[in-house]
Amino acid sequence: MSLVLDARQRAMLEEMGVKVWLPTARHAPVAAPEEPAADVPVDDAPAPVAAPEVRPAAAPVAASPRPVAPAARPVPTDPMGAAGGSDLRIAAPQALYAGEGRAAVGGWLVVADMPPGADGRHGAPLDGDAGRLLDQMLRALQLHTGTAPVHLVRAHRAVAGAPTAEDDADFDSAFAAWAMPLAPRIVLAMGPLSAQRLLGRQEPLGRLRGQACPLPALDPATRVVATYHPAYLLRNGADKARAWADLCLAAAHFERSAG
Repeated sequence: MSLVLDARQRAMLEEMGVKVWLPTARHAPVAAPEEPAADVPVDDAPAPVAAPEVRPAAAPVAASPRPVAPAARPVPTDPMGAAGGSDLRIAAPQALYAGEGRAAVGGWLVVADMPPGADGRHGAPLDGDAGRLLDQMLRALQLHTGTAPVHLVRAHRAVAGAPTAEDDADFDSAFAAWAMPLAPRIVLAMGPLSAQRLLGRQEPLGRLRGQACPLPALDPATRVVATYHPAYLLRNGADKARAWADLCLAAAHFERSAG
């Protein structure tokens, strides 16, 4: 008679120091495996392998956006936005209508915003549609009759790398030197660059026009009248009436100073 012990019974006997000799596997009946008790260690039962704990992947943390510094605003450098006016240039005067005798001085000086051409040269002042409109405006005041001289100087902002016209000069140093020998009684500033520089103010051209202001750099009686540039009037015909009112204002001060 053979002693049939299950795995639990064998484990209990081994814990008590009792050696149990079992028949070989070919004579021993095969018993259905029994689940070992949780509190009794079983040598010949493979220890359950715990499945690795699967943790959900951490959601990616969005990186905090780096603070973007506000774009630096260009520092205004002159009344028109350029530093100290060092980039504003003026060309030598050109006669539009010559006066007779002593009338070669004491006339009109037109300071207009007109950059030179792509080759760095200043073309004829009355070329193109804007030049023809300027001629019509001055003729409407009868300035082409020659009773008083009319000279034109061109103002423009210098462009880095662009060719420089031979007769260009710094605006502040050249204007008085060129204007004083002409002794104009009226200065017509056409365009924002010329108007803002001559008046020393930063308001838009619409606020500078419609008034006759003294020009301390010249004779105290000399007045500056700001108005729109002919090229602007070609694009904004509704302002032609305001420009004509400015011309009439300048003509009135010119006649007053002559008397």
